[in-house]
Formats: sequence, structure tokens, C-alpha cells
Amino acid sequence: MAAGSWQCGLVLTDYQATRFIEDGFVKVEQAFAEETAAECRAILWRATGRDPDDPATWTEPVIRIDAHTEEPFRAAANSPRLAAAFDRLVGPGRWAPRDGLGTFPIRFPSAVPPGDDGWHLDASFQGDADPGDYFGYRVNVASRGRALLMLFLFSETGESDAPTRIRVGSHLDAARLLAPHGDSGLTMMEISTRAAAVTGHRPVALATGRPGDVYLCHPFLVHAAQSHRGTRPRFLAQPPLYPAEPYDVDHGTSPVEQAIRRGLGR
Repeated sequence: MAAGSWQCGLVLTDYQATRFIEDGFVKVEQAFAEETAAECRAILWRATGRDPDDPATWTEPVIRIDAHTEEPFRAAANSPRLAAAFDRLVGPGRWAPRDGLGTFPIRFPSAVPPGDDGWHLDASFQGDADPGDYFGYRVNVASRGRALLMLFLFSETGESDAPTRIRVGSHLDAARLLAPHGDSGLTMMEISTRAAAVTGHRPVALATGRPGDVYLCHPFLVHAAQSHRGTRPRFLAQPPLYPAEPYDVDHGTSPVEQAIRRGLGR
């Protein structure tokens, strides 16, 4: 299956919303301007301390940069195209605007394994975990604390440029795994281990695209990084979209809530 075969205008079509429910993601092409992506990329290059013109300085397979709130990042996060897509997938007034983006896993061409390429779900809330123990953060069936997982592309990303791997439809399996655990849910490590084991049959899509493209993903989507086999560093942000109000798994009408119920066989 080819990733990102759907176009997006100001409002996602019914077909795109249906594919989101079934597949767990939709690609918003040119969600923000390529010029904005270039401005963000220049800021991130400076943050890496590496020279964009000297591959000899690209010594690690991945460098992680914390959140940035400069104007180009705010513009990317709050574009009209994305706002319309958020309204369609989450619901008008049910998501919180972002004041920036992050984190940024910047991947460089390297023969060294990145060490962070396991299949997983991203955590949504802290629960009783130590603040420094992200693997102890939790996910529950109502996706407390996370409305969407998002992948912002700031560089040209082809199949060799370490695009994020996506297990298509895996969010449906994850919902079933989370349901028996109620409001407390499971830790990121627990749900990731279980979800990775039961979603191996799912087809894999690659989050490829141009600078300015954004993948909007169901919060339960199982995904993974991979080694960079290309020639140009890959710049990406993977922030959550935060909810303004909790999801209603039993009665909510958003595509995110419908997908959870689909996974639960309702």
C-alpha cells in the first residue's frame, strides 16, 4: 500500500475520514508552506551544532532536539489547512492550538543502528510514573491527554530517508488491547510490547513526502523509526495534538472515537 495517496483541501473529504478510521492515518499534503519548512530547518540545523554542508560532521545516526516555539514553528503548527483537518478528525473546539512543535528526531545517513527503531505507541499521560521515565507514561482506551499523533515533515523524505514506518490499521488492534484496562490503561512499554506482537500481520506504509506535508495519525497507531539509508538528513517533528476535552468512546462521533469503537467491535 502506498503511503499518502490522498489529497487534502481545506476540509478532509468523507472518503479521507473513512480511510482514517480504517487505516489510522491520513496525509495532509502541503499542510504548511515549504518556505516555512525551510526556515524551521535552518533553525534546527543550528540547534544540532552540525554543518549542513559537511557530512563529516554528521557523526550520529539521530539527534533529538527539544521543542521550538519560534514563529516559523508556530505558523507550521497552526496553518488553516491543519486547523480544518483537526476539526474534521477531532471535532471543532475539541482540540488545543499549539504554541510550537517538538520533539525533533533528526536522522542522518549512517551505518550505525539508531537504537530507537522498535514498534511502539506513543504515551499520552503521566499517571504515577516518574517524570523522567517516559516508558512508564500511560495510554488508555479513551486516549487521555492525546487527540492525535502527528508527523511534520521538514525535509524531502523518500523511501531511503528514514521515513516513519506505519502498521496500517494497527490502531484497531491496540484499542482492543487497551479496553480491559479501563481508565488507568497500560504503560507505554506494556502496550507497545503487546501491540507489536499482535500487529505483525498488518501492511506497512512509509511516511514519505515533501517539506510541509503532515501525517495525522490515530493516537493508537503502531509505528517505528528506521535506519537512514539515503544521503540527506531527515528533519521531522512528532508532536501530539492535545485535546480540549476528553474523548467519549461510547458516544463520540469524531473519526478518532469511531475508530476506537470499530476496534472494539461496536
